[in-house]
Amino acid sequence: MTETTENQYLGIEKIPKLMLKFSIPCVLSLLVSALYNIVDQIFIGNSELGTLGNAATGVVFPIFIVSQAFAWCLGDGCAADLNIRQGRNDAASAHKTIGSGITVTLLASLVLLAVFFPVKKPMLTLFGASENSMPYASTYFDIVLAFFPAYMLMNMINSVIRADGSPAWAMISTLSGAAVNIVLDGIFIFVCKWGMAGAAWATVIGQVISFVLGAGYLAFGTKTFKLNFKSFLPDFKALAGALKLGMSSFITQMTIVVIAVVCNIMLAKYGASSEYGADIPIAIVAIESKVFTVVIGLVVGIALGCQPVIGYNIGAKNMDRVKKTYLYILLCTTVIGVLFTILFEAAPRAVVSIFGSPDPEQGIDPELYNEFAVKLFRIFLMGIIFTLIVKMSSIFFQAAGKPVFAVIASLVRDILCFVPLVCLLPLGIGIEGVLWAAPISDLIAFAVTAVLTVAYWRKNSPRVYRSSHREFYHRNRM
Repeated sequence: MTETTENQYLGIEKIPKLMLKFSIPCVLSLLVSALYNIVDQIFIGNSELGTLGNAATGVVFPIFIVSQAFAWCLGDGCAADLNIRQGRNDAASAHKTIGSGITVTLLASLVLLAVFFPVKKPMLTLFGASENSMPYASTYFDIVLAFFPAYMLMNMINSVIRADGSPAWAMISTLSGAAVNIVLDGIFIFVCKWGMAGAAWATVIGQVISFVLGAGYLAFGTKTFKLNFKSFLPDFKALAGALKLGMSSFITQMTIVVIAVVCNIMLAKYGASSEYGADIPIAIVAIESKVFTVVIGLVVGIALGCQPVIGYNIGAKNMDRVKKTYLYILLCTTVIGVLFTILFEAAPRAVVSIFGSPDPEQGIDPELYNEFAVKLFRIFLMGIIFTLIVKMSSIFFQAAGKPVFAVIASLVRDILCFVPLVCLLPLGIGIEGVLWAAPISDLIAFAVTAVLTVAYWRKNSPRVYRSSHREFYHRNRM
């Protein structure tokens, strides 16, 4: 398929059909990516590592998010830039931006290695590791951090592959790595008895497989651009536009790190002075964060999958299709939010039980464990539908070339609301204050996002857009 034909397809094909083509592979890619952490959590929770092992992966989890922040900033930015160029029939010129993005991603991974290794113990302690979970967390951390270059490049490249019109390849790349991870988890943890090291090695081997497949696509399978040696020489002028478009992805991921760290600190602090102790809250919130990656993966996958459609039609100045695409994404997001709200409110214990049962020999009381699990899922995720709409809107604004709106939508919920509330509410009601901070923040962020969305469509509605271009056309004819 030529570049022109591909562009015309994005501009004339029915939107639901485009969503099926682009969003389903993207959703599956993100869900499979989430399996890297979830599978480890399930195998660890059902092995002799138990609750302390789960707590350890929860402590290390923010490290993955930091790496994704850099990878997705560069990958999503380059992807958005490529899609907008497609709408202008100029996709071939994107090779310099994409090549520079790959080089900078590699450099960023090496910098993170140099920064994180020397401060491992204090950082894991800050992230919520207790004296009991520290040995597990340290083992896991050492191995996964050593393979950050492959992990970050895998994430960056997959964004570009999807934007190039090959979401199925991105899905296959991620799925292959996850399949290897699942098989090796069972072998390394239960057969070889390697414990946390086994879980970590299974994860990084899967990541390397995914990276190799993604790199192979860039070398031999691209559709709308071609990379050469000069493409990889850093050109920050070419990369500047992509960085601006991807900045909201970076801020969104870094805010996740901030709230994860602050949440872990507060749970450890107030958990230690409660009947639950420090390890139960950390272990449960680790499970919640992995479950939430599945839910958010559905919505983010749909929104990111539609990014080529949005970017192309904005570049082609076809706002009717942009608005229809937005409404379809909003409908899907709302349905997903309602379904998962019902699940988490009605059956939280069933969800948590997938990740194993607490071991009294580790000093974990099963009754208190289940009690806190039910409380956390029902309160903390009460406003999940609002969270999903905010995340979806942020991605839409990014794809639409409105990075400031995207950043505001992300920051209001996570930084301006959640962080202050999670620190203040426990002063009055103890550990439950940490849980109530989430739904209150969700509601406020939803209200702000609604205002931003109304403002965007007032300025960019199809009717207004057509009128402004008609006026411009007539003025320039006179």
